[in-house]
Parts: sequence; structure tokens; C-alpha cells
Amino acid sequence: MGYRIIISAGISGALAVALGAMAAHALKDQLDVYALEIYTKAATYHMYHALALFGVGILAMNRPSKQLRFAAIALIVGTLLFSGSLYALALTGIRQLGMITPFGGVAFIVGWMLLAWSALANRSS
Repeated sequence: MGYRIIISAGISGALAVALGAMAAHALKDQLDVYALEIYTKAATYHMYHALALFGVGILAMNRPSKQLRFAAIALIVGTLLFSGSLYALALTGIRQLGMITPFGGVAFIVGWMLLAWSALANRSS
């Protein structure tokens, strides 16, 4: 389980770097200031949660648990919904895409809470 999570973290981190670089180079003259801010926020949260996913993977390699598996899933879903909707919003200007973003934020919160739950469940070990 842990290896799969780390592979997912590596792919997610690589995408965060590539998409962030795209904003810095290819999109900086294509997007207005508002859209560029949104895109940058998406890339920032994307990278934070790729790193969090990596941490969950390391923990899962040492102490696999349902909480860690679901934390990884929640972080991946959060990245897709939160960062994905912001990338799409910035690139298309379709404001309704912003309605998806909070669901990604909730998934991030769930992922972090599951990480905490995993630690609480293993504190006596």
C-alpha cells in the first residue's frame, strides 16, 4: 500500500512542478492577474498535498492502516477537485467551476483528519 501511495505522490509532485512552471513561463502572458493568482494557488495546494501524500505513503510503509489508505484517497480526491477545478477555472474563465473547489477543500480536511486519526490509533504502539 505504501509504495502505491508514494508512486502517486511522485506523479502528483511532478505534475505540480510542471503545471506551476507552465504558469510561470507559458501562461504568464496569456492569463490576467486574477486568473494567474488562481492558477498559482492551485499549483501551491497541489504541491503541498503531493508532499502530504508522500508523508502518508512513508507512514503506510511502516504501519499500514485503513485510516492511512483513506487519507491518501482523500488527498488525491482533494487535489483533483480543489486544484483541478482552480486550474480549469483559471484557464477557461468558467466561474461555475469554482463551485467544485470547496468539495476538494473538504476532501483535504478529511485527509488530514484521517492522518491524525491514524496517529491516535497507533500512539500506544
